[in-house]
Amino acid sequence: MLSNLPNVDRRTFLSLGGAALGVVPFQALARRAAAAVHGQAPSAAGTRGEAGYGPLRPVRDETTGLPLLHLPAGFRYLTFGWTGDPLTDGRPTPPAHDGMAAFAAGGSRIRLVRNHEVRTGGAFADRPLYDAIGGGGTTTVEFDTGSGTVHDAWTSLAGTAVNCAGGPTPWGSWLTCEETVHGPGWNPPPVQSWTIPDYRRPHGYVFEVPAEGTATGEPFRAMGRFIHEAVAIDPATGIVYETEDQGASGFYRFLPLEAGNLSAGGRLEMLAIAGAPGTDLRTGRTVGAWLPVSWAPIADPDPAEVAEDSVFRQGEAGGGATFARLEGTWYGDGRIYIVSTTGGEAEAGQVWEYDPSGERLRLVFESPGEDVLDMPDNLCVSPRGGLVLCEDGGTDNFVRGLTLDGAIFPFARNNVLLRGEKNGFAGDFRAREFAGATYSPDGRWLFVNAQTPGITFAVTGPWADGGL
Repeated sequence: MLSNLPNVDRRTFLSLGGAALGVVPFQALARRAAAAVHGQAPSAAGTRGEAGYGPLRPVRDETTGLPLLHLPAGFRYLTFGWTGDPLTDGRPTPPAHDGMAAFAAGGSRIRLVRNHEVRTGGAFADRPLYDAIGGGGTTTVEFDTGSGTVHDAWTSLAGTAVNCAGGPTPWGSWLTCEETVHGPGWNPPPVQSWTIPDYRRPHGYVFEVPAEGTATGEPFRAMGRFIHEAVAIDPATGIVYETEDQGASGFYRFLPLEAGNLSAGGRLEMLAIAGAPGTDLRTGRTVGAWLPVSWAPIADPDPAEVAEDSVFRQGEAGGGATFARLEGTWYGDGRIYIVSTTGGEAEAGQVWEYDPSGERLRLVFESPGEDVLDMPDNLCVSPRGGLVLCEDGGTDNFVRGLTLDGAIFPFARNNVLLRGEKNGFAGDFRAREFAGATYSPDGRWLFVNAQTPGITFAVTGPWADGGL
């Protein structure tokens, strides 16, 4: 809420959102970016372009007065939905904010459906409930971009596990993904470093959460049981693309029997490079070079006797390609963008582009080192055509922008250093990851999470001055 803003003129702050996009229409910027990438090969890996917004500086949060982010000149932000903040029913907001998407809710209001990547501790609410032992799920926050206030916040799914990312659907819902396959009878390998909860139901699935209400709490089993990360849907076909977050991972597509009705079932397949079965895409790739794509069928997407690589091994046996830790994926301008968090020669990250209409894949960007891009995780596509990348690196973490012709730049830096000023949190959280980047439907606000201690940021400013 904005009832006690330190040193800020509320009207001036909120007017930034309305003025930010007045220079260039969304469509013109999107077309310009699309022409750049579709008309020529991207620049060499690690290109530092001039598409950014200038140097970053500490900027105070308009809610707490704390300098939680470094941003370019002209950008401002507020925070809400911190871990521990009361939901409308009085329950505390759960921790570990992760993937997220924004949906129109009428007028200046939007609804954010937000993941909570929690493994243990039991369900944070008693409904809608999948497994009483699961600590993860989603919350939904109704936020008014006109007044900068939260109007409602509720549990939209509870009792799932390790809800890392997901993706929005064209029909206005959120698909939340479990990044685990643990369940009853799970026998962890000897190297497992954490205690596995005694789950009552199997995990490793995709669930649907309507933006305006709550989930049914039942998974889409035909979409696969594996170490899920994120999904993206091609609105032209209804095909769902899925990423998998492990060292050797696959990129999957789910072809639904009924577009827009995932509960009706469908067919799961894993991407392969046509004519080159078993291609390893983790290293040795050339930026900008198109590769023809085929698809390997997954005969048993929901195996009764499951291991973390059960689905991957099926795809690999059929000639599927291997990626390194696929995390974020997002649809934009007819393409599907994919992040490989540890891909590349420097193991600092790759960004891939899949063209569904041409059945082809290419590497858009490969980080030459952590100072340029350090382990990208979630991503989204800006309404103006650029890519927003959330870092999950080992030291300082940034939100970075990437243009589709290969220019990369820092947009925000994590500066969360707390001494008990908000909900009692104390500690240095500057090395913790960003997650859940998503724009408001009108493109004026970028929402992003600091996973720990669990904060949602709303950022606005002169977007048309740079590549996002």
